[in-house]
Order: sequence, then C-alpha cells, then structure tokens
Amino acid sequence: MTVRLPYRPPLDWLALLAFLAPRATPGVEVVAGGVYRRTIAVGHARGTIAVRPDRASHLLLRVSLDRRTSLAPVVARARRLFDLDTDPADVAGHLSRSRVLAPLVARRPGLRVPGAWDGFELAVRAVLGQQVTVRGATTLAGRLVRAFGTAVADDGGLTHLFPPPDALVDADVASIGLPRTRAATIRALATAVAQGVLPLDVSSGLDDAVARLTAVPGIGPWTAHYIAMRALAERDAFPAGDLGLRRALGGGRTAPRSWAPWRAYAAVHLWTSLSEKEGTA
Repeated sequence: MTVRLPYRPPLDWLALLAFLAPRATPGVEVVAGGVYRRTIAVGHARGTIAVRPDRASHLLLRVSLDRRTSLAPVVARARRLFDLDTDPADVAGHLSRSRVLAPLVARRPGLRVPGAWDGFELAVRAVLGQQVTVRGATTLAGRLVRAFGTAVADDGGLTHLFPPPDALVDADVASIGLPRTRAATIRALATAVAQGVLPLDVSSGLDDAVARLTAVPGIGPWTAHYIAMRALAERDAFPAGDLGLRRALGGGRTAPRSWAPWRAYAAVHLWTSLSEKEGTA
C-alpha cells in the first residue's frame, strides 16, 4: 500500500536523514539511499514502512503489513516522525528575528524537528544516550533490540520490532552492557508507561511533560526536554544542558525567551550548524 504525504514546503529531507541515520536502531531502522525504512507493529499487524521524497511537497509512504488494518495510525505516526504538519514559514518568520538564528534559518529554511515513530522507543533511546556518544547509544540500542525485541523475517536489515514497555519491566537490561543505574531507569520508565502513569503519545504542555518525565529516577532535565521535543512534539522544548547546544551558543546554557514558542527548532538549527562546522551528523 502506498500513501502520498503532503506537507508545506520547504522540507530539508537530507537534513532529516542526516539526523536520523546515525541514530537508527540496528534491526529496527535503516537509512540508506535517501530512504528511511523501519519495522512497525500496529495492533496485531506487523510489517515495515519505507518513506522517500515524491513529487514537490509530498513524501511517499510505502506500507507492508501481514494483515489488514487501518492505515490512519500509520499515516499519523509517519507525519509526526517527519514533522509534516508544521508551517515552516511561521517558524522561520519568528526565529529570523534573532541575530544568532537569522543566518542559520536563511541557510536551511526547511529544517524540521525529527520526531519519533513511538514515544517509548524514543525515550528508551534517550536514556541509552546519556553520557555516551551517538554511536555508543546506537550500539546499545541494537543490543537491546536483539535481546528483548521480537524477531521478524529479515527485510533488508530490518529484523526486529522494538520491545514494548511490558517486555522491559522486569528485563535484565544491564546484561547488554549498561550501568545498573541506567538499566534501572529504563525499567522504571517501562513500568510507568506500561501502567499508564506516563503517557508518551500525548502531552498536556511542556512543563507538565517535563515534570512527569523527571519524576522517573534517572531522567533529568536534558533527557526530559529531548523526549518532549521529539516524542511529544513540544515545539518549545530545549535541552539546554546539551553539550553541542552549549558549544553552538558559545558556552551559554539557555535559549532566549524571544525564541519561544519555537525553541525546539532553534535547537535543530544550532545542532545542524555545529555539525556543518565539525563535519559530523
């Protein structure tokens, strides 16, 4: 099944892939040849999706499932993953008022906030990324999936579904090479999500989201804001403690209030500018 996903241009597709590629969970996601692919589970259906650019102002979503199910949740998740419901003109018009951001916005007007297919998956990945490199977090994510995810038929490197919350509640997560404190954080996170205490598919506001997330032992403000901006579509989230953002801001730790309510986009512009200078993703 194929669905065309419209969006308001411009859309910097290559920048989205440059962000997602080094963070792609082995076995669950593959980014190659200008195409994003991943395994999915929708209700009792399992399968894969592939997303690539189509004609102007559209992406092409190809869905393969092992049984019939509604495509509505698949389309909604794909739109959230690639931030297709934002009007980039609104963002650019606001952030261009900043002397710091104006040249960045002019250079990359189509930058979007990379979202998440699944909020819990993104939250686990954020915890895995605490105090390690992106490559290190990706390695750990692959180990987690192989140990606790569900195996599926190999489809060009797509071999597993990401483990759901209930699969990690009592799992020996430390066995993949995690410090025990971080393993305990993932189990606590899984428990909160499985019990419905911490919904990661909707948000009642940035402050409430951060408060709920930081109530989980081991999740601090950086992790909470990162999850909020990518999993909960909180467009004013800003992980101020991020080392890359601090470097991009010349050592500063906070985003000016004048950047609100689009500080998540400011963060993406700053990360992108830093990666362009350092030659990294």
